[in-house]
Amino acid sequence: MRPGAWQSLLLMDSIYRQTRFLTSVYHPGRLPLDTGAEAAFAGRSNAGKSSVINALCQQKRLAQVSKMPGRTRMLNFFTIDDARRLVDLPGYGYAQAPETMRRHWRLLVEHYLCQRRSLRGLVLVMDIRHPLNDGDWQLLAWCAQRNLRMHILLTKADKLSRGAAITTVRRVENKLRSRAIDTSLQPFSALKRQGLDETYRVLDAWLDLSSPPYQGDQR
Repeated sequence: MRPGAWQSLLLMDSIYRQTRFLTSVYHPGRLPLDTGAEAAFAGRSNAGKSSVINALCQQKRLAQVSKMPGRTRMLNFFTIDDARRLVDLPGYGYAQAPETMRRHWRLLVEHYLCQRRSLRGLVLVMDIRHPLNDGDWQLLAWCAQRNLRMHILLTKADKLSRGAAITTVRRVENKLRSRAIDTSLQPFSALKRQGLDETYRVLDAWLDLSSPPYQGDQR
């Protein structure tokens, strides 16, 4: 079997591949039932959240990818199975949206993060070339205060050389450590499918999926 072929076969059996769109929510009162387990994805508008979700679920158009930042304007819920979901949160840092809309997004996201009992962890997506902007720090501090589990994906790692990517990861780790922020992190490339295994392991633990992740829920 050629190198990488076994991994490809495993990926084909990933439970995340069966993920389907569930609903979009603009008002807190219309959230889906707060049962089971959810993992949410947050980040700056151009950090690549939708591309991450599509890569993890091995689908091209599950989450809408746009050349125009800020198109995710609602909480988008995707169901893995009857008990588990992924949630795409509106991106922050998109200044061209009207202030009233940006304020609504903030309140909607704050309500979700504060009140959602089924939320098991937050995946924070950052462009590896521009990590730890003001919005990232605010969200990191907010989650740390509430003991919400976090995992950072430094996306678009294919834009840097391997050495530059490693240097950036270490620099981000040091900055997080200096502020006593406890979170795991990794480089990720949706284009090159880099970092999928590590991300699956994090999500599996949060969502109480059996290991390895590609075998589905065996309980």
